[in-house]
Amino acid sequence: MTDLKYLAGYPASIQAQAAELIHSGKLGAYLDRKYPQVHEVQSDKALYGYVNELKNQYLRKSGPLSQVRYDSKLKVLKHALGVHTYQSRVQGSKLKAHNSITVASLFKAAPPEFLRMIVVHELAHFKEKDHNKAFYQLCCHMEPDYHQLELDTRLWLQWREQ
Repeated sequence: MTDLKYLAGYPASIQAQAAELIHSGKLGAYLDRKYPQVHEVQSDKALYGYVNELKNQYLRKSGPLSQVRYDSKLKVLKHALGVHTYQSRVQGSKLKAHNSITVASLFKAAPPEFLRMIVVHELAHFKEKDHNKAFYQLCCHMEPDYHQLELDTRLWLQWREQ
């Protein structure tokens, strides 16, 4: 049986369906049919604009973004599709927040829906630090199909590894 490391947290029924798609060779066709396009956000500058636009739409009151970039060294194997950092610094009598987001470079070749899901996930961490109910509610507020896109992103990662 295929090692489904990206789907380890999912129920056995979903893992069985994924394994069947992989063994029958239909997973790639399924993903290509459902997500035919690759996004056009290829540079760090374009990614910054994309992330900032989503942040301004849904999280206006959070601090400004200091840095947004792609990183080829970010390892998906460590279950990191993207990384967020948040630092508070004292400057005079004020407390300044520095937020940054890093996205794995392999998502330059991903469908736009997958990039959006990762960005939404990392933006939600600026408001909710833990993966709790409020965190996932915020993710679903910013991207109503969040859970389906997360599953499909994991299927895409599994397919790329095959």
